[in-house]
Amino acid sequence: MSVLDSIIEGVREDLARRRKPLSQIHEQMSQAPSALDAYGALLGEQMKVIAEVKRSSPSKGELSTIADPAALAAQYQEAGASVISVLTEERRFKGSLADLVAVRARVTIPILRKDFMVDEYQIWEARAHGADVILLIVAGLTDQQLNSLNALAIELGMSVLVEIHDESELVRALQIQPSLIGVNARNLKTLEVDLATCHNLLPLIPAGVVAIAESGISSTNEVVDLVTAGAQAVLVGEALVTGGTPAQTVAEWTKAGEHAREMFLMNRGS
Repeated sequence: MSVLDSIIEGVREDLARRRKPLSQIHEQMSQAPSALDAYGALLGEQMKVIAEVKRSSPSKGELSTIADPAALAAQYQEAGASVISVLTEERRFKGSLADLVAVRARVTIPILRKDFMVDEYQIWEARAHGADVILLIVAGLTDQQLNSLNALAIELGMSVLVEIHDESELVRALQIQPSLIGVNARNLKTLEVDLATCHNLLPLIPAGVVAIAESGISSTNEVVDLVTAGAQAVLVGEALVTGGTPAQTVAEWTKAGEHAREMFLMNRGS
C-alpha cells in the first residue's frame, strides 16, 4: 500500500466517525457566507503566495504546535498572502475543521481546505465550515470521482485546485477544464520531493489556468526559479512554520516573485 493509499484509508475512517446527516450540514452551510473567489485572488500578472497553516507532515513529523492558527493566518494575510491553506486531515497532518473555522473568522481572503477529498460529503462539509476552495488530488481519484467532486464544488460556488504530479495526471486534470492546477513536487505515493517535477510540468499548463507550484520550496531563489518556469503562485507551509519569521518570509517571497513574474511576462512577450 502506498503512502497516499494509507492516508486515504485513514481519511475514510475518520469521515465515517464524524459524518452527520446531510441535512445538518446543509443547514450549517446555509448560514455560511458565500464563497470568496479564490481563482480571482490568484489570477493576474503578479505572483501570489498561498500560505499554509501546517502542524505536521507524514515525511517530517511535527513541524510546529501552532496553538493559534487564526493568529498565524492573520500574519500571513498582513504580509501579502492571497489565499490561506488550512490542513484539516487529522492523523498525518494534525489538522482539524476547527482550525478552518478559526481561520475563517479571522481573515478576509479566500481559504483552501487542504485535505484528501474522496467523498461528496467532504465538499459540503468544507463549504459549511467556511472554505472557499478545495483540493482534488488526481493521483487519489478516479476520473469519475474527479468529475463529480469538481462539479459539486463549482455548484456550491467554490474554486477547485486540481493537483498533479506527472504528465499523465495533467492530461486527466485538463478533462475537467480546471481553473487552478497545482504541481506537487512531492510524490505522495513515496513522499520523495523533486522540484524538477514543477519545472517540467509548469510550462505544460495551458494559458488561462493558474499554475501553482507546491511542496519542497524553501528559499527565495527557488521561488524565483519556479516563477521563471511559469508558476503564477506558490503554495508553501513547512518553510513558513519552521523558519521562525513566517510573515517576513511571505513578504520577501511575494516581492521577489513579483519581480520574477514581471521578467517572465516580458520575456514571453518579446
